[in-house]
Amino acid sequence: MLKRSILAFTLLGVLSGCSLDGDDGKVGAQGPVGQTGAAGQNGTAGADGKDANALLEIKLIGRAVLNSESPEGAAEIVAYHAAKQWIYAINSSGEKAVVNIIPASEFDTSALTKNSEGVVTNTNLTSVITLELHTHTPGDANSIAIDENNQLLAVAMAAKPKTNKGQVAFYDISGATPVFIKNVEVGALPDMVTFSHDGKKVVVANEGEPSDDYSVDPEGSISVIDIENAEIANTATQIGFSAYNSKQAELESKGVVFANPAGRTINGNAINTSVAMDLEPEYVTISKDNRFAYVSIQENNALAVVDLADNSVELMPLGFKDWSSYKLDASDKDGGLNLRSYPGLYGMYQPDTIANYTWKGANFIVTANEGDGREYFFDAESEADCNAKGGLDYDKDDGCLAYTDESRVKKLALAHNFAYLNNDDNDIGRLKVTTVKGDADKDGLYEELYTYGARSFTIWDSSGQVVFDSGDQIERITASVHGSAFNNDEDTNEGDTRSDAKGPEPEALALGKIGDRTFAFVGLERMGGVMVYDISNPYNVTFSDYFYNRGTVEGADISGDLAPEGMAFIPAEKSATGEALLVIGNEISGSIAVWQISEK
Repeated sequence: MLKRSILAFTLLGVLSGCSLDGDDGKVGAQGPVGQTGAAGQNGTAGADGKDANALLEIKLIGRAVLNSESPEGAAEIVAYHAAKQWIYAINSSGEKAVVNIIPASEFDTSALTKNSEGVVTNTNLTSVITLELHTHTPGDANSIAIDENNQLLAVAMAAKPKTNKGQVAFYDISGATPVFIKNVEVGALPDMVTFSHDGKKVVVANEGEPSDDYSVDPEGSISVIDIENAEIANTATQIGFSAYNSKQAELESKGVVFANPAGRTINGNAINTSVAMDLEPEYVTISKDNRFAYVSIQENNALAVVDLADNSVELMPLGFKDWSSYKLDASDKDGGLNLRSYPGLYGMYQPDTIANYTWKGANFIVTANEGDGREYFFDAESEADCNAKGGLDYDKDDGCLAYTDESRVKKLALAHNFAYLNNDDNDIGRLKVTTVKGDADKDGLYEELYTYGARSFTIWDSSGQVVFDSGDQIERITASVHGSAFNNDEDTNEGDTRSDAKGPEPEALALGKIGDRTFAFVGLERMGGVMVYDISNPYNVTFSDYFYNRGTVEGADISGDLAPEGMAFIPAEKSATGEALLVIGNEISGSIAVWQISEK
C-alpha cells in the first residue's frame, strides 16, 4: 500500500549515556515500555496526506526504474544537484558501474497509478544522461556526492581487487553534461564520500575489508582531499588507526568489537590482524561548522571523530543496548509475532548511515543502527579441499568459509543465567549473535549474548552519550501496521522472515527541516518503509509518521520500492515544487522514489 499514517506520540524517557571511560559501555534502561497490542491485519491504502492526525502531508510524486530487466543494484546511492534540479543515482546493475542523471523539475503525478494492493509500480521520471564511470576510472562505484559551491561531483570508486587502493573521481557538473577532471587515490574500498559544507574538503571512509580468504587485510582509513580556490588537490591526506594497535583490550572494554581472527592459517596464509586492519570505516557526516567529520565504523560498533583542523582522530565506542529493557521478536520460526524481553541479551548498535545536526549550538549525531556481521568465503573444489586449506565449513554455492563471527544461539552453550529461556527455534535459538563476545571467562559457556544492530535509531551527543534511542518502537509499529507481514524480507513476502536477523533493519537516514522543525527519516532496508521522527529537540523526540510503497500480501509477488539504501533530503527552497522532497534509492527494486513532504 502506498501510505499509512500512525498517530503521533511521544516516545518515553531519555536513555542514559554510555560513558567513554565506563567499564563495559552498556547503556542504561530507558524506562518502562508499554505492552504490545495484538498485531492488526493489513489495511487498505488511504488517500495521500489525508490523515487528520498526521503532522506532515507525505505523498509520492516521482518514480523511476533504472533497469527493469535487472533491477537489483540499479539504484543505490542518490545525490541532488540543486542548480539544475537533477537527481544523480549510482547504477551498479550492469557489468560496468554508471551514474544515471534524472531531471526532477516536473512531476506528472497522474502517471503514478496504484495497483490492486495500493502500490505504485509505474513511473513518471526518466534518466536522460548516463555517465560511464569506467571511461576514466576502473572499479566499482560505491558512493557519490555533489558540491554546489564549486559545481563538483565526487564518486568513490573501489578497485579490483577491493584490497587495493581506491580512487575518488571528480567531475565538473556546471555545464550541460558532466566533464571528468581527475582521479585522486584514497584508501582501500572507499565506501562513502562527502563534501564539507563550504566545499573546501572531501572526506572519504575507506572500509578496508579483507580479501575473501583473509590473505590480505588492508587497514581501514579516512582520506581527506583539500579543495582550494576550486582546485582539487592531487593527493589525499590519509588518516589511519595504527595508534590504537596496542589498545584493543581497552577499546573492547568500552564497547568496540573486533573480529579477532589472528592466529589461524587460511588458504596457506597466516592471519595477523591488527586493530588498524580490523577497523572498517563506513559512512561520513560533517558538522555544520565544517570542523568535525563523524565516521561510522559499523562492524566494530564505534564512531571515529576527525578534527578537520589538524586531521587528528579519536575513537568513540558505542557500547551496547540492553534488551532486557525492550522487546524484540528473536525467531523467524516461532509462528508469528512474539515480542519479549531477554535479560543477558545486548544489541551492538553498529550504525550504517549517520547524520548530524545542532541544537543549542551543540553537535548531535544521529545513527541508523542496521548491524552487520562478518562472513568471508573463498573458492575450493570440494569439502576435502576446503578442510585442507583451513576453512571452517563448505557450501557448494558459497564455497569455503574462511571466517565468520555469526552463530545462531541454539548452537552455543549458555550459562546458568539463561535458564529462564528455551534455546530453541520457538524462543531465542534462531537469533543470530556474535561469537567474539559473551564468553568472558573462556569456559565455553556464554554468560551474555550480543546480537547485530539495535533495531532502532539513536541520537548521541558529541561526547558519546546516548541522548535518545527509539527503543523497540520500529518493530512494534511495523508489527501493528503490517500485521503478519511484519519483519518481511526485502525480496519476498513471507512475514517474520527477518526476526532472527536484525528485524526491520534501519539502514538509510536523512535529516531535514520542514518549517521550523527538524525531522529524521529512517529507511528500513527489509520492510521498505520510512519512519519519520521530529528530532527538533533531541531531548524531546516524537514519532511523527510512517510511509511506504510496497506490497505486503503474503505469497503475492513483491512489488513497489524495495530496500531503501540511500536518501537525499531536498529543502523546499531548492525543490521544483516549492515543498521539501525526500529522494530514495531502492537497491532491490532498482527504483528512485521522490516523496513530497509538507506541513499540514
